[in-house]
Amino acid sequence: MKGLGVTRFLPVDQAGCFVEHVLGAEPPKGRDLQVHIKAVSVNPIDCKMRASVAGELSVPKILGWDASGVVTAVGPDVTLFRPGDEVYYAGSISRPGCNSEYHLVDERIVGRKPGGLSHGEAAALPLTTITAWESLFERLLIPLDPQHNAGTSILIIGAAGGVGSMAIQLAKYAGLTVVATASRDVSKRWCLQLGADFCLDHQRHLVAELDRVDLAGVNYILCLNDVNYYWQAMADIIQPQGRICAVVSAKEPLDLTVLKNKSVGFAWEFMFTKAMYETDDMVSQHELLNRVADLVERGIIKTTMTEQGGPLTAANLARAHQRVESGQMVGKYVLSGFGA
Repeated sequence: MKGLGVTRFLPVDQAGCFVEHVLGAEPPKGRDLQVHIKAVSVNPIDCKMRASVAGELSVPKILGWDASGVVTAVGPDVTLFRPGDEVYYAGSISRPGCNSEYHLVDERIVGRKPGGLSHGEAAALPLTTITAWESLFERLLIPLDPQHNAGTSILIIGAAGGVGSMAIQLAKYAGLTVVATASRDVSKRWCLQLGADFCLDHQRHLVAELDRVDLAGVNYILCLNDVNYYWQAMADIIQPQGRICAVVSAKEPLDLTVLKNKSVGFAWEFMFTKAMYETDDMVSQHELLNRVADLVERGIIKTTMTEQGGPLTAANLARAHQRVESGQMVGKYVLSGFGA
């Protein structure tokens, strides 16, 4: 089988940024599924992992952590799936990625593909769905109860990207007042289309922007952008005993004492944690992906695929990375099918 990988870090406009590589046909073991990849989506983590390659590798590193496909074989300990099942998942950063014809993945982090979606539409969802779900309901500890959340608000900073697009929808499902931030008109329209109640300009002072929509503060904040840049503004905006979650690594140490007087909680979210450490609750990602598949089928959640770049080839994958690196993406970029 074939895969697309990197042997050294190259800018996306240089030939050889991605190379085709013949992979060994390793059978699934334990709780692994072998999945025939039908579509993949590109995320910022793909670009970061490509940039992290130092020197020249003798064996290409396969990237890609968003996939939809069909199970073709299962390991001896698998209980959740069988060959022929359509699935979607993000995978594990500790293992080779999904930019290949076939891929091995632990069943505990795989969900059934939502009915009614193409493989491309489904591939846009897993990584951002898991990140948004865990951020809202596991890190921020928001109850999944619309009645309980009546009158409760969340600020989502950088809401037009993949994670923000899912967080808006899930937060509305949970009954929160959703305040999104974006800077471009197209991004603001996208956030409002997904259900945000307000959309602020994060290039302006957020306290003043909240005043503009008659909000004195918010109960929760999900920061999907530069946490250092927004740190003091978040400390000013958050209500007493509120909670803040961030997904982007800090460039400098954070001063947690600015949250002390308000007794504010702070948490990080990294969706690969459970798979990396094989935590006892690892199967929760399987469960939440299935739950979101149900919400998609009920019309409550919609795919965030906004751009399709053709089949998965070296040239198309480089263009996808270039698009994601531009910082201008709204929603998700998808490639469907291998080669051609």
